[in-house]
Amino acid sequence: MATEYSVRREIAAPADRVWTLLTDASSYGRWNGSLLSIEGEIVEGGTVSLVPRANPGRTFKLRVSDVRAPTRMTWSDGMPLGLFRGVRTFELTARGGSTVFSMREVYSGPLAGLISRSIPDMTESFEQFADGLREAAESAG
Repeated sequence: MATEYSVRREIAAPADRVWTLLTDASSYGRWNGSLLSIEGEIVEGGTVSLVPRANPGRTFKLRVSDVRAPTRMTWSDGMPLGLFRGVRTFELTARGGSTVFSMREVYSGPLAGLISRSIPDMTESFEQFADGLREAAESAG
């Protein structure tokens, strides 16, 4: 059984501007109210460590992969043997001078049902992330 969260926003800014914000961990503190902290490089093969407001007692160490600037990237973490896996996918679709941003996180694996019960509902966190990204990208123009 998989658990999934997702959000989508139309952003009145070019995809390159949105991508720059998404891949600059040092800027997250200015626009991303869903995190207490983030460290690391958001590049292919990089690792980011983050502490979300929704789960402040836990630091998540995520691997950055599938980076296709400025349209897609994935952050993931998991347990050995595929017992549990969390995958967050960011996608940007250029639409004229604007961008459609979508973010989706899926928890899967044999232990997903059990572990997902201990993960707080991420809906509000996803909304906050998307709204902050939109505001930062639109005001940067």
